Amino acid sequence: MVATVAACRAVGAPVLSRGGGTSLAGQCCNVAVILDFSKYMHAILELDPVLKFARVQPGIVLDRLRDAAEEHDLTFAPDPATHSRCTLGGMIGNNSCGVHALMGGKDGRQCESLDILLYDGTRLTVGATPEAELQAIIARGGAKPDLFRAGRIRDTYSDLIRQRFPKIPRRVSGYNLDELLPENGFNVARALVARKAPALPCCKPTAHSSTAPSIGACVLGFADPFIAADHVPLVLKYKPIGLEGFDGLLVEYMLRKNLAVDDVLLLPQGCGFLLCEFGADSAEQADTIAEEFTQAGLGFGKTCTVRRYSDVEARRVWHVRESALGATVFVPGFHTLSGRGCPFRRTPGCWVPLVKVIEPDRNE
Repeated sequence: MVATVAACRAVGAPVLSRGGGTSLAGQCCNVAVILDFSKYMHAILELDPVLKFARVQPGIVLDRLRDAAEEHDLTFAPDPATHSRCTLGGMIGNNSCGVHALMGGKDGRQCESLDILLYDGTRLTVGATPEAELQAIIARGGAKPDLFRAGRIRDTYSDLIRQRFPKIPRRVSGYNLDELLPENGFNVARALVARKAPALPCCKPTAHSSTAPSIGACVLGFADPFIAADHVPLVLKYKPIGLEGFDGLLVEYMLRKNLAVDDVLLLPQGCGFLLCEFGADSAEQADTIAEEFTQAGLGFGKTCTVRRYSDVEARRVWHVRESALGATVFVPGFHTLSGRGCPFRRTPGCWVPLVKVIEPDRNE
């Protein structure tokens, strides 16, 4: 990678870092030399089960890191639906979340340090920076201080950042300016997460791991996705470690494509769904929490249905959610939809579409 960047610098060619290619907004498309880290730079360099951190190369697929961590009853909390193929470097570029961001936060909150390569060939490690160290870096001069002069942003705008920077759980786009505040340790690594830019190829991210909990799973089904969304604050009161929602179109599309039909039929009745996971130190505790939530969910109103799952069933239900991307693109017969409301209803043993499919005029 160092040699590639040097060659690009010599001719003035731009560079673009690529992870697993799972992004939906064209982040991997550009007129540039594309650095695909997944072929050669995919190793776990260090995994410390005592201090709960891992130092990895950016091309490692998330599931490979999680597999290694789970041998020590640890996990990496952010887990996008593409966890079987997305890379950690790409996750850092996107500040990925996933269903278990409720448990461990976004990718940015797990990033302890980054070993980065600048376009001019400078290689350095960034992370939390005490004030005395920050001032010493700036005083020494050279390439590294250019990156650390973000301290001027902090000094000039710290009050505005505290007052007006969005305080929402899944703020994932752009520079994390709040990570530059003194109370957050002037963490340059976390400030750079989610910048979605090719200028900083990442050589060795160091990431924090979390203890892997035992899990109990439930799904709530509602008359439509809007009612499901209205119930999210109520569900959050029960402190789930994972919560995802989707609407009935995903189910209908999967059935039209004959994708995981048996898994789809595990869902309760409804046209809007909330998949809820509850974690605890033991399987018995997780089952108790899930059962308490199930009983509470039965009281959410007549528009709500509830179903609990075993571990095996839960994995199958999560597979439905993770199939969303493949299931919702190019759906056979769905050129134009006529009708409103729920696109299907459930009858014993099957789902029945309620929308009319209008085929294109073959003479046009």
